[in-house]
Amino acid sequence: MAYEMESIRLSQLVFNHLLRHGSLSEEEDADLFKAYVEHEDIMNLVKSQGEIAECMVERYGSVIYMMPEVSNNFLGYSKAELKRELCRSGATDKEYYLSQFIILTLFAEFYDGQGGRCKARDFIKMGELQNRISERLRIGAGQEEESERMGLDYRSMSEAFESLRSEDKNSRKKTTKEGMMNGVMDFLEKQGLVIYIHEDEMLKTTKKLDDIMELKILNKNNYRQLLKALGVQEETVDE
Repeated sequence: MAYEMESIRLSQLVFNHLLRHGSLSEEEDADLFKAYVEHEDIMNLVKSQGEIAECMVERYGSVIYMMPEVSNNFLGYSKAELKRELCRSGATDKEYYLSQFIILTLFAEFYDGQGGRCKARDFIKMGELQNRISERLRIGAGQEEESERMGLDYRSMSEAFESLRSEDKNSRKKTTKEGMMNGVMDFLEKQGLVIYIHEDEMLKTTKKLDDIMELKILNKNNYRQLLKALGVQEETVDE
């Protein structure tokens, strides 16, 4: 299929904006947003460029998002890079998987994956989140047979979490529970996914995370997988 030069030019402008900012809203640039939404050829060109760059390009309401695929180490993060960002120096794999478990627990606390509005709450206190992480790790570690079946080493993650010292709530030392959690939340905030109000020890989600969760993650099947990873019984999910 042959494309007009103006369509190619506009698609490159849209894609360049997405590369720089990760999203394009109608409020930021109404003309580029309109070009993408109203012209199928431009939309197809942008999505094609996204596929080549190992990214998904999706519109949700008045925002277009570009999300790197899991294998994309250029626009996304490799495991080694994430470990350096989220964990202490010389961290083991079990500490890395613990950091991922912290993120999954945060998601599960905010979103229930059901109904027209998947968001279940507007904020969570860091103390409450820390207690939920300890509780879910403890429950998972006590269900070894189920954990092995799912390929999740709850015992190692629980040991890694409990081996961290507990210190001041504002600690930044990644050798402490509070420091590791603060580091994970700072990283998520840097990605534009959460708002971390340090003085109130409170976390809120951003519109970007709300949209991505509703758009890509929290369909029924994906939500069940998330709950299974956290050791929650499937029967608790409404049909």
